[in-house]
Amino acid sequence: MTDTSAPSADTAAPTASPDYVQSLARGLSVIRAFGADSPRLTLSDVARATELTRATARRFLLTLVELGYVRTDGSHFWLTPRVLELGYSYLSALSLPEIARPHLEALADRIHESTSVSVLDGDDIVYVARVPVNRIMTVTITLGTRFPAYATSMGRVLLAGLPPHELDEHLEHTDFTSITGNTVRDADGLRAELAAVRRDGYCIVDQELEEGLRSLAAPIRDAAGTVVAAVNISTHAARYSTESLRAELAPALVATADAISSDYARTQTN
Repeated sequence: MTDTSAPSADTAAPTASPDYVQSLARGLSVIRAFGADSPRLTLSDVARATELTRATARRFLLTLVELGYVRTDGSHFWLTPRVLELGYSYLSALSLPEIARPHLEALADRIHESTSVSVLDGDDIVYVARVPVNRIMTVTITLGTRFPAYATSMGRVLLAGLPPHELDEHLEHTDFTSITGNTVRDADGLRAELAAVRRDGYCIVDQELEEGLRSLAAPIRDAAGTVVAAVNISTHAARYSTESLRAELAPALVATADAISSDYARTQTN
């Protein structure tokens, strides 16, 4: 039967290319009709959202039901978790920094503070992704910048995720230089801070790396739950007290860390 429905502007071919497959574009438009505000749709809802006829929308929906991407109770339709497979191939080709960057950008736009991701390399953290908003440090931070792990929020998150024997080995070689008057001075003091990180699920460092700088970090985990990186927010001490960091920024940071972890885990389970 000939399909006489008119494609929406969103699914119409941008050119008259003979390689354009209109039915594929229409099928994808049906999937995109579902969203956070419209998780369950009727046939009429889908037809209206995609600008397809009811008959055409019905065929696409029932095909997606047969393929396992959509479920129905006879009157409403909804997506199944299988649609996530459509993004797995893309995610699996991405590195952690590439996966993290859009999350960092969204967080920075929301809170108007700089955000970063780092990994542990020996005694240091190394920045692998960063979205700067305000210049708040005397040094310029770029990808590859290194700081001592013991004096940074991201470093403490990464150290807190180490197995006990690896942490012991790390602390044996740590030179606890007093960078500022607030910097932790010995292994016992750092162990107490790391215990708090494990308890809280995030870390706040108050002017230990640089006077006037406060930072907040949370762990990024792989599919096995292992801490593989850390994400942080850095801000000037005049803008946020440690209490306001905990109350106002910690929930958003932890949610961002969880979202990055979820996307990164999918690259490992594809």
